[in-house]
Amino acid sequence: MERIDLLVTGIGRLITPIGNAPRYGGEMKELREITNAAIAIQGGRIALVGSEEDVTNRLQGVEIAQTLDARGYLVTPGLVDPHTHLVHGGSREHELALKRAGVPYLDILAQGGGILSTVQATRASSEQQLYDKAYRSLDIMLMQGVTTVEAKSGYGLTLDDELKQLRTAKRLNEIHPIDVVSTFMGAHAVPPEYKGRTHDYVDLVCDMLAEVAQQGLAEFCDVFCEHGVFTVEQSRRILLEGRGLGLLPKIHADEIESLGGTELAGEVGAISAEHLLAASDEGLRMLASNGVIPVLLPGTSFNLGLNKHARARDMIDRFNLPVSLSTDYNPGSCPTESIQLVIMLASLNLKMTPEEILTACTINAANAIGRGNQIGSIEVGKHADLTLFDAPNLAYLPYHFGINHTYGVIKNGNVAVWDRQIVPLQAKKEGTLP
Repeated sequence: MERIDLLVTGIGRLITPIGNAPRYGGEMKELREITNAAIAIQGGRIALVGSEEDVTNRLQGVEIAQTLDARGYLVTPGLVDPHTHLVHGGSREHELALKRAGVPYLDILAQGGGILSTVQATRASSEQQLYDKAYRSLDIMLMQGVTTVEAKSGYGLTLDDELKQLRTAKRLNEIHPIDVVSTFMGAHAVPPEYKGRTHDYVDLVCDMLAEVAQQGLAEFCDVFCEHGVFTVEQSRRILLEGRGLGLLPKIHADEIESLGGTELAGEVGAISAEHLLAASDEGLRMLASNGVIPVLLPGTSFNLGLNKHARARDMIDRFNLPVSLSTDYNPGSCPTESIQLVIMLASLNLKMTPEEILTACTINAANAIGRGNQIGSIEVGKHADLTLFDAPNLAYLPYHFGINHTYGVIKNGNVAVWDRQIVPLQAKKEGTLP
């Protein structure tokens, strides 16, 4: 080792999951903690991690390009948000009164609202308008401590408009500090022009899949398997078609009714099953036996005013599942980019411990998007994605709620946020701080 690009010292507490694999059930509480820690970064990856004394001793005689004092803050892996609808046009605050009046979501959708309202706005938006809107959201996520985001299409529902969303996500991945991982979700709703002809629209989605795969615009294929949207049979067809083209299955499963989407996730070998408020015991058993990661979205049930939440404790304690968490950022059911709000809600409504929550937002979330060997834990050889929190311990994050605890973010070895400010790209290139 001849040169270190960045040496982070003065870490009060470093807390991280262990290894690359998902952490199952009781393993979710098992974290590695190092007090008075340091991290050496080379080529955007972690070269050394340990106590400051040990790391500095091992670097005797090594050139260090830049040293950063973490000021005694808590350092964790960069947070991962594995379920978002990042790229979309418009907003839907006009539906707020209907929701507060108790009108069910599926009724709003049947009236041409909900997803279909956003479809209209997305179709009317230029690619640049979508990019600008999503870039602002990514900035907010970055300031929250997020370093990797999954982004679903599904607001175009035509080939051209779905590709427009996916191209936007690809461009964001190339330019924004946050890594953006793309999922094709043409089966998000049935567009108005196909009303009453869902089977014909499923045919169209299967045709879209070939073009998406050929252009390399997505890694995953997702379906909204729900009453009034896509049946289990229709969802199975789409997911298997996508899998045959190299797009790994994901599924919006049993969000509102226990339709069998969770069981389908196990059957098709999905990488993740998402929402799961109405998942059956049999469905959860199938997730466990097939290595499917549950992605829970407590912000959505909170925002919809539901008294029902995903059964995180059963998933962890009874079914030994590797639970992950996400914002579900979208313009309808969960219009928030705040992963720290989700952290609080996971504690309050899902009854998860701070240790489980960190695991769910890091290594398990990373595995839900196929990135467990690259991110999600602070390990030698992994990408240097780190979040610095102005907090004395993990429990302080859900305990002191409603504020942003993030002090700094390091992404791929570059300082992306410092002193609660986004570091301009030019400053990153020059290795300077604001």
